[in-house]
Amino acid sequence: MKQRIFIILSIVILAACGSKKNDPIAPTLGKPVLLTPAQNEVCTQGSVISASQSTVTLKWSAAANATSYEVNIKNLSDGTSATQTTANTQFDATLKRNTPYSWWVTSKAASSTTTPQSDTWKFYNSGPSVVNYAPFPAEILAPTMNQVIKATNGKITLSWNGSDVDNDIVNYDVYLSDSASPILLQAKVSDSNLKDVAVSAAKTYYWKVVTRDSNGNTSVSDIYQFTTN
Repeated sequence: MKQRIFIILSIVILAACGSKKNDPIAPTLGKPVLLTPAQNEVCTQGSVISASQSTVTLKWSAAANATSYEVNIKNLSDGTSATQTTANTQFDATLKRNTPYSWWVTSKAASSTTTPQSDTWKFYNSGPSVVNYAPFPAEILAPTMNQVIKATNGKITLSWNGSDVDNDIVNYDVYLSDSASPILLQAKVSDSNLKDVAVSAAKTYYWKVVTRDSNGNTSVSDIYQFTTN
């Protein structure tokens, strides 16, 4: 009886080991690398469709083991975004002219659970009669969306990153309050951070940044929220 049980157990163990050897190994997906339009570029390439629209070709390098790509494009003026899937390493996007955009690409494969994402780049889709371009909306660095932050002596630092194809940013207006429509905290900040901002404990705050260039053009970041502990 003991010998029969031992034989049965041995068969089960061998069968289990054999199945593990035959299990497929999911491929490791690579990260796409964006190529064109370049970061912070005034894009003058593409086909003009009308006075308000043109077609821009987005290109990126092939990622290891990817079978398709998800292309994400965001209109930085109105906040709208679109997503398209392609098996190629380029995509022709119909975009508004005289409008700033950001874009990024995600690798896809049916056999993989990971979805590596490229860096996010910005470009300005050019159009007629523009001599000076508005700044890109500021990129919020800290506190980030829904972050829980610890204040030091009741104070925190707000930080962001500004960019402009003309490189003529002069200052920023910073808005902050516990309302979903933040009010002006400090105008004409010359640096890309604001230190010693007083906050209360256990409270949710909302903030945004308005970027201004030397020609008076402005852009507004998304509104971010954070909570103090």
